[in-house]
Amino acid sequence: MTQQWRWIPNALTFLRILLIVPFAAALLAAQYRLALIIFFVAAATDAFDGFLARHFNWKSRLGAIADPLADKALLITAYLMLTLNGVLPIWLFALVLGRDLLIVVGGMAFHYGVGRFEMEPSLPGKLNTLVQILVVLAIIILLAGLPMQPWVRDVGIILVTASAIFSGGHYLVVWSARAWRAKRQ
Repeated sequence: MTQQWRWIPNALTFLRILLIVPFAAALLAAQYRLALIIFFVAAATDAFDGFLARHFNWKSRLGAIADPLADKALLITAYLMLTLNGVLPIWLFALVLGRDLLIVVGGMAFHYGVGRFEMEPSLPGKLNTLVQILVVLAIIILLAGLPMQPWVRDVGIILVTASAIFSGGHYLVVWSARAWRAKRQ
């Protein structure tokens, strides 16, 4: 009976992808309270689709790929819009985007040059995503005029920088070692 509802997690993921456009528009227009509401709706869809997929075993290959891409697209959009508004420095956006591109290009190089590449986020990668989410959330809360300490922006920039460099380096070392071992065998 519950099998007829297997499509719901993927639908929620695609709803989150659709929310990127109004989220970006709200940030670009400096409508930070609206952006905050959209961000929370997107987060709720992420939590709910994950719960449904795990609880009812409604997992799919499409969901396994689309869900993290939707999360990354929302985060990259937030960092891009905050950079365009002059809130964040350009180099930070370049670092955040560059880290993600390094992982994607590295994964493709591994897949086509070595063997099948299974997307598996590492602990430093998960920590980096958490830091990026918390920092962007804190900055939007600050910009929305809600209670938040003004130092969150500067400390957030430092935290995102450190976690992006560490997790990007970690992925590079781990997957380079795997490729080297696979080529030797």
